[in-house]
Amino acid sequence: MKTPENGAEIVIVTAAYGYQAVKDLGGQTPLLKHIAEAGADGVEIRRELFTDGEVNDLKVLGEKIRQHGLFAFYSVPESLFLEDGKVNPSLESFLIEADSLDARKLKIALGAFVPGEDLTPLKVLLQQHAVELVVENDQTKNGVLHPMNAFFFAAESLHLPVAMTFDMANWLWVGQDALEAANTLREHVSYVHVKAAEQRNGKYHAVALDDSDGSWKPVLDALPRHAPRGIEFPLEGDDLTAVTRHYVELLRKEAKEA
Repeated sequence: MKTPENGAEIVIVTAAYGYQAVKDLGGQTPLLKHIAEAGADGVEIRRELFTDGEVNDLKVLGEKIRQHGLFAFYSVPESLFLEDGKVNPSLESFLIEADSLDARKLKIALGAFVPGEDLTPLKVLLQQHAVELVVENDQTKNGVLHPMNAFFFAAESLHLPVAMTFDMANWLWVGQDALEAANTLREHVSYVHVKAAEQRNGKYHAVALDDSDGSWKPVLDALPRHAPRGIEFPLEGDDLTAVTRHYVELLRKEAKEA
C-alpha cells in the first residue's frame, strides 16, 4: 500500500464519478483500476451504488480493493439517530458489512441526536467492531453546527470511539460558515470530504475544484493535516484515470504547501 511522502492520504469517493457512470460501468469494482492508477491511497465505497454482485459478496470486493493496493472506507446513506432520538437499529448490520469489506471507517450522518440520550449501548456496540465510526455533517437540519458540536461533546465525555467526517461544502446547503465549523470541530475530525459548490438558480451544486471560487482552500487548511482527504466533487471526462490523477496530485501539492 502506498504511503504519502507528505500530508494526508487521498481517498476517492466512488460517487464522485456520478450515479450514471457507475451504473454504465457495471458497479464500483471497475473504478478501482482508475483510482489505483491515479495514485490514490484509498476508495470510499458507497452502499447506495452497489450492484447485486457487489453487495452479496463484500469480502470479494474487499479483496479486490486490497489487490489494487488500496484501503477501503464505507459509506451508508443512513442516520446514526432516528427521528425519535434512538440509535438506528440497522447500525449493527452496517458495522458487519464494513467488517466484511475490511473498511477502516464507516461513514454515516448524525440524524436526530438528542442531548442527554444514554449512549452507553452505542459504545458497547462500537467496541465489538474494529471499524471506526465517523459521523458526517449532511445537508439536513441535523447537519448544522450546534447538534454536531453537542454530539461530539457527549461522545468525548463518554469516550465514545467515534470521530467526524467533515464535509467542506455541505455547510453551504444548510446556510452555515464552513470555516467557522472547521475551527469549532477540527479536534474531532478524522476524515475530510473535499468538495466545492456554487449556486445556480438558487440551488447549490457540487463543482470540481478547478471550477470553484477557491474558498475551499482556507477551510481545508483549517482542518487536521493528518486526516485523509476524500475527493467527492465531480470527476468527469473521457479519461477517468487522468482526471482523477489531476486532483490527487493537486491535493498532494496543497498538503505540501500547507
